[in-house]
Amino acid sequence: MAVGLFSVIDPVGQLQKSRDAERKSDLKELQKALELYYQDYGIYPSQTSYKILNLNWGNPWGPYLPTLPQDPSSTRKYIYYTPSDGQSYWLYASLEKTDDPQLCPNLDVTNKECPSIGTNITGYTVKSCGTSNDKPCNFGLSSPNTTP
Repeated sequence: MAVGLFSVIDPVGQLQKSRDAERKSDLKELQKALELYYQDYGIYPSQTSYKILNLNWGNPWGPYLPTLPQDPSSTRKYIYYTPSDGQSYWLYASLEKTDDPQLCPNLDVTNKECPSIGTNITGYTVKSCGTSNDKPCNFGLSSPNTTP
């Protein structure tokens, strides 16, 4: 009975699912903050090294967010990109559950990441959502005028 119960509960899978839910929530909060910034300035904030205004994830970004969220895992990170005209943006994360229904549609077969990431982001390296370039950016949100 204990073996059956353990396999049904799947604690590792539940932890992955919980972290993925946090990632999705973080990116949605960022998306709201980016739209507020756009309303104030008419452009989206610039990016350096895939960070908003070169602020480290976890740092304050007032008045838009008390802190910029950071990935709940130390081996994964969020990616923010906007072109130089500041009229669009892309946000990416690496979900652990590869069967999540909200993964980017039409994932790249080879790299298992959002198909737009390699075409939209200048200087992008494959699997940049990991701290050692080993985690695919497979979940994305974007400005209303484009798609992840």
